[in-house]
Amino acid sequence: MNFEPYPFEKLHNLLKNITPNNHYAPSVLTIGEPQFETPDFIQRELCNNSDLLRKYPKTSGEENLINAQINFVKKRFNTKLKSEQIIPTFGTREVLFNFPQFLLFDKKEPVMAYTNPFYQIYEGAAIASRAKVIHLNMDESNNFKPLINEEELSGCDLVILNFPNNPTSSVLSLEELGTWVYLALKHDFVLINDECYSEIYTDQPIPSLLEASTHVGNTTFKNILVINSISKRSSAPGLRSGFIAGDETILREYMKYRTYIGCASPLPLQSAAAVAWNDEEHVEISRKIYKKNFEAAKEILGVEIPQATFYLWLKVPNPLEFTKKLYEEYNVKVLPGEYLAREDKNGINPAKDFIRIALVEDVEQTRSALLRIKECLA
Repeated sequence: MNFEPYPFEKLHNLLKNITPNNHYAPSVLTIGEPQFETPDFIQRELCNNSDLLRKYPKTSGEENLINAQINFVKKRFNTKLKSEQIIPTFGTREVLFNFPQFLLFDKKEPVMAYTNPFYQIYEGAAIASRAKVIHLNMDESNNFKPLINEEELSGCDLVILNFPNNPTSSVLSLEELGTWVYLALKHDFVLINDECYSEIYTDQPIPSLLEASTHVGNTTFKNILVINSISKRSSAPGLRSGFIAGDETILREYMKYRTYIGCASPLPLQSAAAVAWNDEEHVEISRKIYKKNFEAAKEILGVEIPQATFYLWLKVPNPLEFTKKLYEEYNVKVLPGEYLAREDKNGINPAKDFIRIALVEDVEQTRSALLRIKECLA
């Protein structure tokens, strides 16, 4: 298998011979990792259940975690799931990588489509599945929403959307998501929405593909799956708690597959994750911080506040050179957009004019970094 280097490796190679200006404290705005303490009540639950390390965890997940995730979906998306319609996962990266391999294994010439730019694990899954890839380009001309080409989609086996979107921060409305549900049923492809940023919204809650499926009458979620995670929501990426939910016919067979790959979450982690999924108060606190960071970005850089995520997708002149200059002169690291996308069949990289900025620090540190970015742009 020939995998592309990860974006952070490319960034390291871009900056490795540069000595940053030590007049400034380092500011790393490259990775989507919340820089806040995991809430105390989650940590206590983890410690209080450390004795459970003596037991093997179930691949299917413990009942307390499954119930917590079902409750989350019900409260947040007004969608009632049966236990057969959800599987706890060890975060979402593993499921995004292995689910396409499971689903496409018996396809002679599998075809997979996903948004471009993208989370690179989608590409890795396509390579591991030997799938032909169709890039759903997102740029300024389509407001960073994937254009629909039914001729191409009619040949797809699997389509992965990611809304709220990493890295562009764009969102799809309930009606727009519903259109994709119709397409999945019409052309009989499996549709996944990676919803890991659904809880980091600045004003109104963001809809789920599950809601959209019900909205258009697909109440059994045929061909429809969503993936979500606790990492951003609860500042707890180390808990590795996620889920995949939707079409129970697909999930039944996928559950059999998962028994072979050894990705069950340790019981103390499941206990801590369960209390996190059941609580909303700590999430609201985080949302307020991220919104203040966006308000600072609007004040300092003049950008619009996105509806969700904690990313700025900023258009700059010559992003690679800008990234190097920003690091060398101001000790700020950002990620060139072109590392998060690929050229399409026409040789166009839709992210080549942008940088991604992760506003994951506290407001004071964020303001300091944004002021340096502004000075560098000037």
